[in-house]
Amino acid sequence: MTTLLETAFAEAAKLPDQDQDEFAAWLLEELKSEHHWRNAFAQSAEMLAELADEALNEYRAGKTRLLDPDAL
Repeated sequence: MTTLLETAFAEAAKLPDQDQDEFAAWLLEELKSEHHWRNAFAQSAEMLAELADEALNEYRAGKTRLLDPDAL
């Protein structure tokens, strides 16, 4: 465990029990979410590369136009 994380946990340990539980629940949810997004991005790399290639091909073929934010 890093020194910074030890310091953070030491500070959290000074909180009232209810606040510690809320902090722990928040931290666990954040870690779960981070794990989910890492997996999602890792699994989508090939698809994103294919979409990027498709977009570049359409651009090179003159099938795209500049985005006008005022027209949105």
